Amino acid sequence: MGATETPREKETLKALLRLSVESWRLLRTIERFQLQLDADQQRRIGGRITYFDRLLHDELENLGLSLVDFRGQPFGPQVAASALNADDFGPTDTLVVDQTVEPAVVGPDGLLQMGTVTLRRELK
Repeated sequence: MGATETPREKETLKALLRLSVESWRLLRTIERFQLQLDADQQRRIGGRITYFDRLLHDELENLGLSLVDFRGQPFGPQVAASALNADDFGPTDTLVVDQTVEPAVVGPDGLLQMGTVTLRRELK
């Protein structure tokens, strides 16, 4: 992931990042739908979700990559994500990440792709 990448390597990395982020998003969607199932189905689907989530993170880790979910973290310049609803708050509001819409992707040399989040005021 350095300056000497060929165009093919750049396209491969771009595709890997896109598939990784979309896989993460699909897993979060399935988790929400899982709650509507009966207990036996929840357990079976839950096992598959856990397996695929672990597989995704392990394989990315083997490549020196990671997905960063910011949910619940204080929001500020240290968060490598843009906020969809930042305009809904004032400059004195203390904000936390309500939901991660897309995780950030980090590689061995730093940030590869910014994340996307929604915010809420910090509960006191």
